[in-house]
Amino acid sequence: MLIFPETRFDFCGDEYIYAEISKEMRIESNFKVISITNELRKRNIPGMVEIYPSNASYLIRYDPNVISSHHLLDYLQEIDQQKSDRSELHFSSRIIEIPVWYDDTITKKTTEKYQHQQPEAGGNDFTYVMKQNGFSDKDTFISAHSSWPYFITSLGFQPGMAWGFPLGAPQDKIIQAPKYKSPRAHTPREALGLGGAFTVVYPTASTGSYQLIGISAVPVYNLNQTLSIFRDSIFLAKPGDLWKYRPVTEAEYYNIREEVQKRTYEYKVKPIQFSAEQYDEQGSEYIRQLMEGF
Repeated sequence: MLIFPETRFDFCGDEYIYAEISKEMRIESNFKVISITNELRKRNIPGMVEIYPSNASYLIRYDPNVISSHHLLDYLQEIDQQKSDRSELHFSSRIIEIPVWYDDTITKKTTEKYQHQQPEAGGNDFTYVMKQNGFSDKDTFISAHSSWPYFITSLGFQPGMAWGFPLGAPQDKIIQAPKYKSPRAHTPREALGLGGAFTVVYPTASTGSYQLIGISAVPVYNLNQTLSIFRDSIFLAKPGDLWKYRPVTEAEYYNIREEVQKRTYEYKVKPIQFSAEQYDEQGSEYIRQLMEGF
């Protein structure tokens, strides 16, 4: 049952209001964050400059010369009350397929340089995560990780990086892993990382601390907007999207990479309407219904 604690609002300097839906990370809180921030964009309130949704909170930047902080707070509290009703937690979304070469040689070369982080797995992040989650068979692990879609809760750390939480998976079946004790100096572009219960795709080469278990064959960040899906944004992810990871072989990975380079690759996308109320009532069965035909 969706029950929310009272939202805490704080003024941050002269230009920001911070709203905390809940102290702990709950996927239900994120449904509310996305519903509220979508509603704020629709209203296009004069003086509101930027909206920053996060896992269980959001931040609003405003122009105090156009709207007073207390006037804006009235808007936020009114919308917050409306979105505390689970029937109001619904929004347009997309299921997007991300082809992934799991246990690849590219990220493996990187992780071998950090063997001291998990010596029991020989510096291999993929093997380490398998063992951490009780798997002994590679294919079984890959199937388990790629079985459920990952709900994009927020973007951050670097441009285009999106946090995905496995939606519909039973609590005791969610694959998790600790982050590195100290960050890597290098992470390959499009590496697939796992930290806690969240899976991410690193948009560009960067530092990083998530366990690397594969590599995406397609970009999630396209500065030059050379692929059609990036026509409206240089970022693939939007909060509320569902990413479905599809395991591919090494040969398939390089074939897709060639299509991307030729600008002929078409992402597999299914537009959906997501209802938190239906998810609350039906759980994994609702996710299966959304995934039908995909």
